[in-house]
Amino acid sequence: MFHLSTASKVTLGAITLTILTFMYAPLLLVIANSFNASQISGWPISEFSLRWWVLAAETPAIREALVNSLLTALGATVIALVLGTLAALALQRYDFFGKTSINLLIVLPIALPGIITGVALNNTYKNVLEPIGITVGFYGLIIGHATFCVVMVFNNVQARLNRMNPGLEEASADLGAGVGRTFWKVSFPGFRTAFVAGGLLAFALSFDEIVVTIFTAPPGVETLPLWMLNNMARPNQQTLLNVVATVVILASMIPVYLSQRLTRSVGED
Repeated sequence: MFHLSTASKVTLGAITLTILTFMYAPLLLVIANSFNASQISGWPISEFSLRWWVLAAETPAIREALVNSLLTALGATVIALVLGTLAALALQRYDFFGKTSINLLIVLPIALPGIITGVALNNTYKNVLEPIGITVGFYGLIIGHATFCVVMVFNNVQARLNRMNPGLEEASADLGAGVGRTFWKVSFPGFRTAFVAGGLLAFALSFDEIVVTIFTAPPGVETLPLWMLNNMARPNQQTLLNVVATVVILASMIPVYLSQRLTRSVGED
């Protein structure tokens, strides 16, 4: 085993602490200022209060944006769970022409800049679908988010399938179980935690997404990140922005944390 000297450990620890502080101190400052009694954000905070949280809860635009974010994230997650799981099963369990290319096409949306996906979908909706009488509306926003959320589920499920013993499915079939029964009793329990972890990551990714949302959200529809973007230039909204930002941070970090816990627990087993 490779051993580090005491000086090296101290140096690496200091570098790690510096990087983590640089990354997370601004987030903690935003969260702290959401409880700042003053209307002007700053540090140190002289008095804490829940007044801005109450005001945010009473603001119709924020409540509507929260509902839109939840519906979009949930819709995109459902689509991602179905398509990502089916794609992972197909690519893992079967051999066919073009398998490698299809695998690449499935994971490509997560590598493409969001603005490329957004512009492509916007052009498709306006220049291809609307001229033939198809108006996607709010569903277009959900579909836009699902394009990259599928990758989260696909990668998690495929990685778990790689570690599963296909002989268990073959034994189930030999014992007379049909495809459906084999899936629910043998296959799905084997990758269930990866399925849930992928869904949590998909939800988190969709909830805080902004670039694709700008190009695919129908007129008059705002998600929480889009509401934040539209109100950044308004000084009187700064305190509410801190509250909304805190909600987005928590709604993104909690699913990621739970996903990591699920993945780690399976690894330990």
